[in-house]
Amino acid sequence: MAPLLVVGLALCLSGTWAVDKGNFKTCEQSAFCKRQRALKPGESPYRALLETMELTNTRLTLQLINDNNKVRLLLELYRLQGNITRVKINELKPLKPRYEVPDVLIREPTTEPLSVLSQDENGVVLSLGVESQRVIISARPFRLDIMEGSDVLMSLNSRGLLAFEHLRMRKDTFSYKVTSTVASVWDNIKRTTKEEEEKVEDGMWEETFKSHTDSKPNGPSAVSLDFSLPGVEHVYGIPEHADTLRLKTTDNGDPYRLYNLDVFQYELYNPMALYGSVPVMVAHSPQRTTGIFWLNAAETWVDISSNTTVFGKMLDYVQGSSETPQTDVRWISESGIIDVFIMLGPTPKDVFSQYASLTGTQSFPPLASLGYHQCRWNYNDQEDVKSVDAGFDEHDIPYDFIWLDIEHTDGKRYFTWDPHKFATPKEMLQGLMDKKRKMVAIVDPHIKVDSNYKIHNEIRSLGFYVKNKDGGDYEGWCWPGSASYPDFTRADMRAWWASMFAYDQYEGTMENLHTWNDMNEPSVFNGPEVTMHKDAMHGSWEHRDIHNLYGLYVQMATAEGLIQRSGGVERPFVLTRAFFAGSQRIGAVWTGDNAAEWDHLKISIPMCLSMGLVGISFCGADIGGFFKSPSTELLVRWYQAGAYQPFYRAHAHLDTPRREPWLFGPENTALIREAVRQRYTFLPYWYQLFYRRDLLVHPVVEEGARGVTAYLPGKDEVWFDVHTFQKHNGAQNLYIPVTMSSIPVFQRGGSIIPRKLRVRRSSTCMEHDPYTLYVALNLQRTADGELYIDDGHTFNYEKKEFIYRKLTFANKVLSSVNLAPDAKFTTDSWIERIIVLGASKPSKVTLKTADGQEKQLEFDFNASMSVLTVRKPGMNAGADWTVTFQ
Repeated sequence: MAPLLVVGLALCLSGTWAVDKGNFKTCEQSAFCKRQRALKPGESPYRALLETMELTNTRLTLQLINDNNKVRLLLELYRLQGNITRVKINELKPLKPRYEVPDVLIREPTTEPLSVLSQDENGVVLSLGVESQRVIISARPFRLDIMEGSDVLMSLNSRGLLAFEHLRMRKDTFSYKVTSTVASVWDNIKRTTKEEEEKVEDGMWEETFKSHTDSKPNGPSAVSLDFSLPGVEHVYGIPEHADTLRLKTTDNGDPYRLYNLDVFQYELYNPMALYGSVPVMVAHSPQRTTGIFWLNAAETWVDISSNTTVFGKMLDYVQGSSETPQTDVRWISESGIIDVFIMLGPTPKDVFSQYASLTGTQSFPPLASLGYHQCRWNYNDQEDVKSVDAGFDEHDIPYDFIWLDIEHTDGKRYFTWDPHKFATPKEMLQGLMDKKRKMVAIVDPHIKVDSNYKIHNEIRSLGFYVKNKDGGDYEGWCWPGSASYPDFTRADMRAWWASMFAYDQYEGTMENLHTWNDMNEPSVFNGPEVTMHKDAMHGSWEHRDIHNLYGLYVQMATAEGLIQRSGGVERPFVLTRAFFAGSQRIGAVWTGDNAAEWDHLKISIPMCLSMGLVGISFCGADIGGFFKSPSTELLVRWYQAGAYQPFYRAHAHLDTPRREPWLFGPENTALIREAVRQRYTFLPYWYQLFYRRDLLVHPVVEEGARGVTAYLPGKDEVWFDVHTFQKHNGAQNLYIPVTMSSIPVFQRGGSIIPRKLRVRRSSTCMEHDPYTLYVALNLQRTADGELYIDDGHTFNYEKKEFIYRKLTFANKVLSSVNLAPDAKFTTDSWIERIIVLGASKPSKVTLKTADGQEKQLEFDFNASMSVLTVRKPGMNAGADWTVTFQ
């Protein structure tokens, strides 16, 4: 029955081609969301007990009391290094510990001293020590305001929507519990007698959705807090949603939901949860940028409201009143504690740096992973792989990775190969390696329950599976049929999983095989909302506490396995579908099961930009759409757009016709070839884009478009079309005629971008090829850029084995200066061409090398376009040199 059920599910899913919204909860169907959203603003029961305040050199603590039920909370306030304020709220004396998210912060944040400026019976004022920044804690009702001068930067609980559902004994078991409890718990139990006025609502102790019942042995445990952002009209972030970049108000609909789910062909322009969750919001106004990082891994809903508010006097610090736009945000999580980091900017760059200081930066990927990836569900066998690989050579299209989906395994048993279709995987991998190409194979976290399967037997014998509420191994349905799920929250489980990628464990693998983690939300076909039951157990914690962390842990363990198999030498490449805050430290993300529709091409841009705003920049969408079949125009446009997104992979569903790039006629093959080749010319720039960006891309995302309108920012900027070298001024909407062969791309004046124009079959084949420097002058006729080179695949850059050079054009001199004199690396690459955009014609061009030698260089000048081309200067890319234009 098991294989038949899974096949039936797959056929059903592939036949509908659309999300069944009935499989997923609305806020009204989520008991804790409905309960919390019913609270009315302005009726906060919480009061700060100022007499309990304690201030040390590193933190302030203060008790809060709920005057309705007399339950006390503990507020902790920290001033962190880098202009960040941390606020934690927990029960003062919980019946049992509440979950606090581990492994997301890269280290315990460094604190800085707080000091009291003033205090009276109404509240306390603390100094944050940065440009007159202060925290004002008001006592009745509790409210926390962060100010700078007379400006309120952010207010907490200003609308009175703080809610903290304390852990309690279930009333219908109360009389039986009293005689058996110890004295230390008795005080906590006694407080439930003061809750007679609290209404016991449906869903507090048990909740049913469709056919699934969620037992809640800990009862209601939701937390909620509102934030007011005066002066702010635009907020961004909290991916993943298939929606616009700017977040919308949610007053007349559902809040945005953060709950990692396997959503089959998601719907666009709504706040439904998708595969990943990053609880970070960026608030932006002309005056300031701030951020909110809500560190909670449980199901979370985020409400957004916009209004205009009059701010009056606040203690003695705000004089007068003024009308100002305001955005109000409310976070609601099912369990855990309130642990929020308020990033105070003041610039966007500051906020991004502040968040990176907490959760880390994007991992430095292998250079090859920035090339083109060819995938579908599924390449049938080794001959199919060989044929597709040869097709790229025959049609002169570069690529770096070919991918294998679930069908390459022996009956969906991961870490195995189909013994008939992939009988000699090393031979297949060696054939790719001979061409300097690589492969990715899928390894999902659902493990087939099969006593003849080594992986299953070992996980079961070690006790590493997630448990059900009754203590047995949790089982659900996924691609293999009946499957269990490793408990990746356990460090020992992750270590064991990593060990399975060793060459003597994962037989048939070689160093050019990398990994893809799919279905790691986790996906459970017969589970509630196609995921794991919330009352499943990870040790002493319920799955409801850790749900959004699961995918991060899977990717973390997989990446560690690839690192370990190389003895810690090689950088891993691991793609994940599910993610959380901190996933950027591990690898790449894609936007999941999209469709071959123009709107899906269009939405891929704000979806990836939204992830980039919260640290996950290595993002892409399936080229051509996973479901359905794209028209040739859509496919070409998607290749053109994807060529300028960080992760560049074509992928397609099992039931779609084959769509390798050469299957749509010679004309379209040529257009796709050109898009992919453009990608490869920019590889040196993509590689250092994990540092800075000087390109503006406006993809064509409308069917039949004959032109697009792009906004070129910056009133004092100039922009150059990278194809025609046409110069345009900034701060304007520019109409650009387009044909099928064009995609509007502009280089910012004042930048220098290195490119490699000799495109070969893969990025590795281009390792020693020469560079062309594109120098785009600004209005001041200056420019700067960088050139970074390392071996492209190992961690040796951490041992200072790299080249890092500053390129500067000023006073008619272009120079290359070493930015890392203590680093040691050599390259065979040289500079074969310099193209200066916005130039004037020189009388001569002279190269001077570090050893003092000089030579005259040949050049061409296009007067109509003001483009100067210097040919064959010939200096090594890692050397000091100057080129003077006289």
